Amino acid sequence: MNLDEQRNAIRQELETMRAAGARRQELSLHACKRLFFDLGVRPSLAAVRDLTQTGSASDIPKDIDHFWERIRGASKVRVASGSIPKALEDRAGELLGALFEEAVSHARTSLEDERAKVKALIAEAEQKTRDAEIRRDVSDEAVRRAEARVDSALDRIRTLEAQLANTSGQHHSQHEGLQHVVRRFEADNEALQKRLDTEQTTNATLRDRVDELHRDLRHSTEHYAQQIKDAVAEAERRVKPMLVELDSLRSMATTYQSGVRDASRKEFDFIQQLAAAKARGDRFEVQLHEQADEIDALTRELDTLRGHQNLDPAIAALLCELASAGRLSVDELARVGTIADGHVALPARCPRCDEGEPELSQVDGQYEVLCPDCEHSSGTGDSRLEAVVRFMANGELSPSAAG
Repeated sequence: MNLDEQRNAIRQELETMRAAGARRQELSLHACKRLFFDLGVRPSLAAVRDLTQTGSASDIPKDIDHFWERIRGASKVRVASGSIPKALEDRAGELLGALFEEAVSHARTSLEDERAKVKALIAEAEQKTRDAEIRRDVSDEAVRRAEARVDSALDRIRTLEAQLANTSGQHHSQHEGLQHVVRRFEADNEALQKRLDTEQTTNATLRDRVDELHRDLRHSTEHYAQQIKDAVAEAERRVKPMLVELDSLRSMATTYQSGVRDASRKEFDFIQQLAAAKARGDRFEVQLHEQADEIDALTRELDTLRGHQNLDPAIAALLCELASAGRLSVDELARVGTIADGHVALPARCPRCDEGEPELSQVDGQYEVLCPDCEHSSGTGDSRLEAVVRFMANGELSPSAAG
């Protein structure tokens, strides 16, 4: 510790004594002792006044004289009885003075050792604090990843809402085309009546598939909510050891008030961060529940819309089968429009690579089926049915209906 640091330490000790109610004379005596014994500096009016910041030009010299009187009194022993020779009395005083000097030297050495130990403890405490901040940053990163997953789920819900709105808007414009197709196939009704039972069984299978997809969606929602809860629990688990370390730091640094205040402030910050992480987790959970409710409501609205279309599921299935078999021309598919799209299922595998799972997209009222593995595309079509038929036929349709 250099001279300036020692002087600052002396000033802090004097401020502590002043806060405890020490008087001017006590502050001056303490400053003289530290200057003489610790710094090896002879006490002077300017040096004492610089440390204590109190006392007049007449009071401080009196305090310095009083300090020297105490030093002389401690270095010399006076014997009132005349039975001890003067020379022996002086030698005894010198011996006591030497003992006092040795005690002061030993005390100074012990003080330096204690200071070194305290510095080591402070360095260790600072390292633990830095480690705690690193663990806190890891917890924040986990929370940010959870927020990104929730945003992705929100984007998917908005896409579904746009598709539902588009389907509802096109319902009335396609009703006339549906009537035309129904009149065309009324003549074939008797021949196709025997196939209705089989088509109804297929329709029930498709409904079961839709229900399974709904269950998967709810399971994914619950899974995301559980991940958020796990992230909050991990944050709590990491912050608790930080609180224990802060308690340990508080017990070791009782003599350093500034260090205690810093540790208390950091403890408060960690608690605030934990509370904020819990609040964010609760908000995410509420949002996930609200989104699940919205999806269920949209599903119910979609089922209602399908019911309002007045389209027999058997007829819709028949249209899909005829289109898949290539018996509908491009013009006929255009007249059918999107009236049967609610009953059209995506193929499970790509017909070209036989591995990819096709995906359906809708842009500006146009539908397209695309394989993400081999990039096989149906091209844009006016309806979901046309896009699926083009995809399974490698993008080629007959301009006229098959026989």
